[in-house]
Amino acid sequence: MTESRDPPPIYVTQPSLPPLEEFIPYLEQIWESKRLTNSGPFHEQLEQALCDYLDVPYIALFANGTLALVTALQAMRITGEVITTPYSFVATAHSLLWNGIRPVFSDIDPLTLNLDPDRIEAAITPQTTAIMPVHCYGHSCDVDRIERIAGNYGLKVIYDAAHAFGVQCQGGSVLNHGDLSVLSFHATKVFNTFEGGAIVCHDAKTKQRIDHLKNFGFVDEVTVAAPGINGKMSEINAAFGLLQLKGIDEILQKRKAIDTRYREVLTGVKGIHCLSAADEKPNYAYFPILVQPDYPLSRDALYQELQDSGIHARRYFYPLISDFPMYRGIPSAAPANLPVARAAAEQVICLPIYPSLTSKQVDLIIGIIVGQC
Repeated sequence: MTESRDPPPIYVTQPSLPPLEEFIPYLEQIWESKRLTNSGPFHEQLEQALCDYLDVPYIALFANGTLALVTALQAMRITGEVITTPYSFVATAHSLLWNGIRPVFSDIDPLTLNLDPDRIEAAITPQTTAIMPVHCYGHSCDVDRIERIAGNYGLKVIYDAAHAFGVQCQGGSVLNHGDLSVLSFHATKVFNTFEGGAIVCHDAKTKQRIDHLKNFGFVDEVTVAAPGINGKMSEINAAFGLLQLKGIDEILQKRKAIDTRYREVLTGVKGIHCLSAADEKPNYAYFPILVQPDYPLSRDALYQELQDSGIHARRYFYPLISDFPMYRGIPSAAPANLPVARAAAEQVICLPIYPSLTSKQVDLIIGIIVGQC
């Protein structure tokens, strides 16, 4: 008699990994050169390859996206107050606190869940020096309006573009907007290097300053120009990134197919709102739905139904950053200041989406959601 087994759990994401045997030659080269870090050949190759693929002028690789955010603020010499979103992963605001900068939380647009430009302008004070928007779920912010606001008030703009790898809007890469854009190459992202991140910038001088800051501030063997950190990406991570980049277009196509299937069915379900991007080229990094009051179950009840069926969807982003203890005392974190963000946080579920997710698994997820009606 054969023992029945429960199906394996379905997680909100899984990293895309190439065949292991394709990575071995890269490792053999590293072993032969004994060059493990400090801007080795794979590091240099990946920077150029990403510039070419993403259509950006300069890119500086980092060990992870959070170090890149912290360093981006240092590179722009940001102080005082920075307007940002409460609806993001905590690293966005944490990078400000690590730099001794006061986050000012501003509410989000109900359609895009990105920073609402109208609310940004209302949050500016004499202490404001920059805006840090997030391209949430990889959906581009209103970059034109944010640029106009920043120009009118003399503010820097640093985009947290952790979700926005490969996204194009207005005929070009979304990463070319703002003074800097910061990417994450964490294992959960569309493009990953195990762990990693990057800063996109527009000129060689800024790139040089960023490179100094991520290497303890060293300019040469005996000269330290700034209080830098150790943010460098290793050769192993860079080599893996080069291999990953070869398959990225196929990865994006598989994500698109899953996104399309979800939309075909869920768009017509009463009480389920599927967020959509207006970008010319999305990356399908996430598939968020909002569980609205006219759906038969509450958001948390539907979340539990999925969990009980072995489907580990996530409530990205709940709770709001502004609800965590280190931010609650900030006046802008008051619930009354953030009604749209709070409503989204209480309704959102991100459904599983990754290239190896099968059609059968996608239909199982859809069936649970539709079956409650």
